[in-house]
Amino acid sequence: MTRRTGPETLRRAASPARLLTLAVLPALLPALFLSVLAVPGARAAESAPTVSLSTKEAGKGGEITVSGKGWRGEALLMLLLCGQATPERGVIGGTNSCANGAGRAVTTDEKGAFSKRLPVAEPPEPCPCVVHVATVTGEQASADAAFTVAGHPTAELPRRTGSGKLAVLAATRLEGDSSLLTWFGAPPARRLVFTVGNLGPAPVEDPVFEIGTAHGVYAPQWEERQWRGTVAPGARARIALPVELSAGAHGDYQISLRYGKKVLAEQPWGVGRPWGVTLFWVLLCLVVPAAVFRIGMAVVDRIRPRTGGAHRTANAHRTAGARPGPAVSKGPPRRTTPVARTARCAAAGDADATTAVLPWFTPDSAPSENRPRPTTKGQA
Repeated sequence: MTRRTGPETLRRAASPARLLTLAVLPALLPALFLSVLAVPGARAAESAPTVSLSTKEAGKGGEITVSGKGWRGEALLMLLLCGQATPERGVIGGTNSCANGAGRAVTTDEKGAFSKRLPVAEPPEPCPCVVHVATVTGEQASADAAFTVAGHPTAELPRRTGSGKLAVLAATRLEGDSSLLTWFGAPPARRLVFTVGNLGPAPVEDPVFEIGTAHGVYAPQWEERQWRGTVAPGARARIALPVELSAGAHGDYQISLRYGKKVLAEQPWGVGRPWGVTLFWVLLCLVVPAAVFRIGMAVVDRIRPRTGGAHRTANAHRTAGARPGPAVSKGPPRRTTPVARTARCAAAGDADATTAVLPWFTPDSAPSENRPRPTTKGQA
């Protein structure tokens, strides 16, 4: 007999497989759920920035290779060798505990990896030491790798002050005045003065604050400032931190104070325009063209030809040599008026002229010749 396969036969054959799937699916759901939750954690662990060193110990003057992975692509990083720090607690004293003079900068590739050689120098604080890597721009990220500087002093880390809590108790203010150099573009400088109180049960020793300067719509640029001292529980302290802008800065700035991850206060700062720089450029634009013009005129006066004066001198000599001698008259001397004498001198001195100079009166028609002479008393 030929066995027929139809819909009913297929349903009967598939029913055991369906039952098996329904029985196993509840057991697989927890494992599937855990795997889904584990994937983001694994990705987050893989994306966390890491730092590795070619060697864990070296002496002053040596050199190590610092490598890293998991950083942001094409990010600018700062490499520093810091003392009084561990990977667990980080750099306690901030960048003031690092050998900043021997620091290096490196840019990650598109995948977020880098490799850079770092010279070994003694940090200002004793070991334990770390190689501290942090981003310079963009989203903040950092990582530390333990390192030992051979021959460098070692000391215990200060007590934890995490239980201390600082809060600003009074309004912040900027103290200081601008000098004459600031009017000519020198960096404006002030002191941010504020009063903090410790609201926690433990003392806070040598706290590290961050000063941020923001101009316009730009994000603040943070710089670490460490204050030397201890704030006991329930006590208060007056703190003054230096604030300095770039050279030639002017306009409205916003100064922010941050401790840890919390912004404690903000203070506006209006910086005047350095008009001395503007005055300098205005004077420069006036003096330089005037000096160039005078130099150019002196050069032109020096190199121009002198043919006109020589031609006049030669004509004068020729005229003096061709001038005829005075005519000798046989008759009685005749009086000559000043006008006639002037006309004769002009005619004799300009013999080469194309147009003759005519006197006002001829010698025969001069008024002095036709006018009767005055008679003296007693003459008939």
